[in-house]
Amino acid sequence: MNIKDLHKLFIESAGVTTDSRAITQGSIFFALKGDNFDGNNYVHDALKEGAAYAVCDNSEIKGEKIINVPDSLTTLQQLARYHREWLGLPLFALTGSNGKTTTKELITLVLSTKYNVISTTGNLNNHIGVPLTLLKLKEDTDIAVIEMGASGPGEIEALCNIALPDIGLITNVGKAHLLGFGSFDGVKKTKGELYDALLKRGGRALYNTDNHHLQEMISQRVGLITTPYGVSAMSVRIEDPSADKPYLTLNLPTGRIISTHLIGSYNTDNILAALAVGTLLGTDPEQSIVAIENYIPSNNRSQLMKGHSNTLLVDAYNANPTSMRAALENFIQMKFPSKGLILGDMLELGEDSQREHREILDIVSGIDCSMILFAGTEFEKAAKGDNFYKSKALFFETSSDMREYLLQNRPANMAILIKGSRGTRLEKVTDIL
Repeated sequence: MNIKDLHKLFIESAGVTTDSRAITQGSIFFALKGDNFDGNNYVHDALKEGAAYAVCDNSEIKGEKIINVPDSLTTLQQLARYHREWLGLPLFALTGSNGKTTTKELITLVLSTKYNVISTTGNLNNHIGVPLTLLKLKEDTDIAVIEMGASGPGEIEALCNIALPDIGLITNVGKAHLLGFGSFDGVKKTKGELYDALLKRGGRALYNTDNHHLQEMISQRVGLITTPYGVSAMSVRIEDPSADKPYLTLNLPTGRIISTHLIGSYNTDNILAALAVGTLLGTDPEQSIVAIENYIPSNNRSQLMKGHSNTLLVDAYNANPTSMRAALENFIQMKFPSKGLILGDMLELGEDSQREHREILDIVSGIDCSMILFAGTEFEKAAKGDNFYKSKALFFETSSDMREYLLQNRPANMAILIKGSRGTRLEKVTDIL
């Protein structure tokens, strides 16, 4: 069956699913393979649960409602691209080392003040998630906002070949997933694949003029249509945070003050990106600002939480040297009587891991803290032999070990920054603080 015919079945269906345990009546099941599973083994289960058809790449599985293809994942991606082209709506794509999801959510809220928007949900930003999001687009959708993640070279290019973006931005480029990218230059090259796709399609790239790496990447792509944004470009002033006003507050040149529910001055770029997208696509400026002010972060991203006895600044969804440094620098600026740090290892840094952890430790040593706790093994190795950390910090192999300690030694009346890579699972300690 060709993609055009499969698309006709898709339009008449209840959508697509890749999980045989969550079948929607009348949907099309795609049997995908993973490291520990083979969806082909669940084709008949999916049909019994009400799937209208099953797409599978095991030629030995036959049936009236079974569509045999050479590769189920490739077919899913081809169907998503065909559907995106068939609708022909504007598509906004974004990627970056930090801030992707927050920026995506802010852009979605701003555009939703005027348009019917479909955007990436959860962490569906990879070679499977992007196609699944594209296949949620409807004929009454005005614009799509697609987040793209990558952990190695060529991945953004592949996603752009599926999504075909018209507009896009890179939030920033930092030292994330160095194990996969090989180097910081590898990060820039891969993230820059979005700029390359926009240049090829005659699309437009928004870029932060305060970020010299992005400026350099833009200058290397002669002919790319661009729109600048940023603190300097938009003449924005950031108010200093305090214990009474810890949330990010921005002063616009118009005199309008944006009072957010976000912590961390590093979120300024995410907000200004959303405002720039709104301006470009004609949203009402005041409605855009109100949408941003009403945004409350979740899922351990830039959250200010009241604990049992402490104020928690939770940014533990993920961490890399760039985001860790930004979080610590922001924490230094915040005026709290008593501060504590709970930090988890930064993962996937490869041969740069010890040097990057050591540099973060140098920053930590300059912060006046009543409590410093680390989870994981990388920070402990980087601190070996340092007398400051021998006397001032405690190291735990896992967040579960740290939790046991905190149950017996509960801090009180502190502002505690909680930051670490997702794999360190620092959310395990938040409920007891």
